[in-house]
Amino acid sequence: MMQPVLQPGNDVEVTWRARLEEHMGEFRIEPVRLRAAQLMESATAVYGVQAMAALLRLLPERDPHPYLHDALSVILEHLDNPADAGELFVRFEIAVLNDLGFGLDLNECAATGTRSDLVYVSPKSGRAVSRDAGAPYADRMLALPAFLSDCARAADHDSLLAAFRMTAHFLNRHVYEPRGIVLPAARDGFIQSALKALRQQTPAAQ
Repeated sequence: MMQPVLQPGNDVEVTWRARLEEHMGEFRIEPVRLRAAQLMESATAVYGVQAMAALLRLLPERDPHPYLHDALSVILEHLDNPADAGELFVRFEIAVLNDLGFGLDLNECAATGTRSDLVYVSPKSGRAVSRDAGAPYADRMLALPAFLSDCARAADHDSLLAAFRMTAHFLNRHVYEPRGIVLPAARDGFIQSALKALRQQTPAAQ
């Protein structure tokens, strides 16, 4: 019985064989990393697995995405730490947008080309904007959390929330709304769980 192996969160090696590509063929499955039981121990992990699965279903069938595969494995290993998982999940959403052809450019200002003091994201172009260049349009801009433009910075509650708002905007605009679907409920569950964990960790970190 393969039921214990074919569970969300597990890594398996699958070999498909058929005489012709259009045939149904058969699959040979070997377990590589079984983590499903561990992931079921926390709400963050359960929601996270469901939310990532919903994202991956947006990708074209049989289209290889090796970077997303590797990123998914990293996140699954860190879902037991909601604070880390939240930041990793945001980056995963950005990577999915990129692979779908709607990549964000958060490395330099769209108006001036500068790579410093990037605090906004244009809701239309998905490009970063510096503080000075974006000031006249600040009320129309999305916030660019510091941890996304500076790898040395860690996410806190407010910056993580802003990051999820930013990715939700572009996922809705480019992916969900054109297909007539909505953001999965599991995403909201994951976000609330990750933010709660950050709030609980803040006093200890001070």
